[in-house]
Amino acid sequence: MLAPRQDIKAQLKQALREALLALGLDELPEVVVQETPPDKEGDYGTPLAMSLARALRKPPPQIATELLQRIVLPPWVRRAFVVGGYLNFELEPAFLLENALAPLPPFAPKGGKVLLEHTSVNPNKELHVGHLRNICLGDSLARILRFVGHRVEVMNYIDDTGRQAAESLFALAYFGLKDPDPSVKYDHWVGEAYVRLHRAMADAEQKAQIEAGVQATLHCLEAGELRDEVDRILRAQLLTMYRLGAEYDALVWESDIVREGLLQKAMRALEATPYVFRPSQGKYAGALVMDTSPFIPGLEDPYLVLIRSNGTSTYTAKDIALQFWKMGLLEGLRFRLYDTQPSGAPLYSTHPQGEPMPFGGAQETINVVDARQSHALRVVQASLEVEGRHDLAERCFHLAYETVLLEGQQMSGRKGITVSVDEVLDEAVRRVRAVIAEKNPDHPSPEEAAEQIGVGAVRFAMLKTEAKKQIDFRYEQALSLEGDTGPYVQYAYARAGSILRKAEEMDLLGERPDLAQATPYEVALAKTLLRFGEVVQEAARARAPHLLAQYLLDLAAAWNSFYNAKTPEGKPATPVLTAPPGLRGVRLALVAALRQTLRQGLGLLGLKAPEVM
Repeated sequence: MLAPRQDIKAQLKQALREALLALGLDELPEVVVQETPPDKEGDYGTPLAMSLARALRKPPPQIATELLQRIVLPPWVRRAFVVGGYLNFELEPAFLLENALAPLPPFAPKGGKVLLEHTSVNPNKELHVGHLRNICLGDSLARILRFVGHRVEVMNYIDDTGRQAAESLFALAYFGLKDPDPSVKYDHWVGEAYVRLHRAMADAEQKAQIEAGVQATLHCLEAGELRDEVDRILRAQLLTMYRLGAEYDALVWESDIVREGLLQKAMRALEATPYVFRPSQGKYAGALVMDTSPFIPGLEDPYLVLIRSNGTSTYTAKDIALQFWKMGLLEGLRFRLYDTQPSGAPLYSTHPQGEPMPFGGAQETINVVDARQSHALRVVQASLEVEGRHDLAERCFHLAYETVLLEGQQMSGRKGITVSVDEVLDEAVRRVRAVIAEKNPDHPSPEEAAEQIGVGAVRFAMLKTEAKKQIDFRYEQALSLEGDTGPYVQYAYARAGSILRKAEEMDLLGERPDLAQATPYEVALAKTLLRFGEVVQEAARARAPHLLAQYLLDLAAAWNSFYNAKTPEGKPATPVLTAPPGLRGVRLALVAALRQTLRQGLGLLGLKAPEVM
């Protein structure tokens, strides 16, 4: 049994800190250790001397030399040397490889609970491309946070008292649509009625009649009279979410927030502060208003209406009540079992006939909401500051993401200019199925593989780009086996698995590695493998799944470089199965470690790892 993997960079950083203390520094700067570029000597290096040059008034090479003279190196460092202003470290190749082959130790449990809200699609029509990024970001981040030791609760907010739901349900009645088309998924069928209603509202006479009907439907929704109708739409939407691989811990219905009195409690708490009041005159007369100027400077109008003068609440007021519940400032929601998800995990939902359960009360919240809602989320954060809870406000994180184009086109639900998530997934799977039929007609399970690769390609395309950048999703690019795609990473996994299966057939898997025979090719791949734990931790810290996606692309590229390496004579430089005994054992162990890391990384991004492509 191999010992757990050591953190090489952490140990080098500690050695450098002790060398700095030996130099007489009282205040230690941030110590950075990074891999050296492929064309430079050594395995790792630090630019520490350059960051100290101004403070110490010495040239970086001199500082690096003084550090070298004082540093006590771990035994696995073969040599340390100065290159310009850098202090570089060359490690024992056998140690590097042994460490890369060792299992990643489990991360220590983190204190507190993180409540992560994502998806939260209006229950009025099918999910469209614009929702894809939200689901993929939220689900992947939850997986990553759990992996590094956080206790995560995933919530999906159901806005069942909003106008969009009212419009869809009224549309069904307005057009006399009582019998759904059995050939059409239910949320799509309802969505067609929603779009049709908005087209009808272009006629002034119809608009007045429709508006009255929508308002009446809103009152029924708020009274909880149409919950079953909304639930039918929601269950159809959940089928799409499940197909994407997303699952949740709890559904929180807006009507329950209102019905259980959380909205009124939140408003009373805010009204007890100096920042929330009811003006007696002016345009805000009679309304409950929050002055956000002490917390959000620079606004042209810092007053925000929470309760309108007619007594109706704004979206913001409901969002504030929800946030107060999330962070334990309010209690009172009841839950009951709603569904058993594809993984077998239970899904709970708020319900008037439910029971108290330990949902909410988190020490940190993450809301995955598109960047256009940044001000609204900042207002929710400010409400915590108004309540005097600056500590909670600092732990209220908005994961903002930019919009998604499909083949260059912007989506619009009301105008009917949409492509549904179901259509995107179906098309991706159809295209993959055609490629499998052409390239691998004897595939043992083509349907399963097409689903895994097609859905995985869509998810990866939503995750590989930094959230603050817009995505233009294009099928041909996303489904390619080359370049920065999910199938490229999946293919690297499948290729590694193919080698290991052949090794098993040849009874080679138990061969003992001889680390002394390792070449620079194995060392290069091992160094890329060793970055996995560090990258996952940084992706969790920065709330940035794209960092893990980019790492997996780097790892797949490093594996392909290893696999395709040639000698100066043009012969394969790194054969695995035909390598000399001992070296073959090293390469087989390295392929197994690579496969395990790819599988873990793909799983954290919500992608399946197909055994055969």
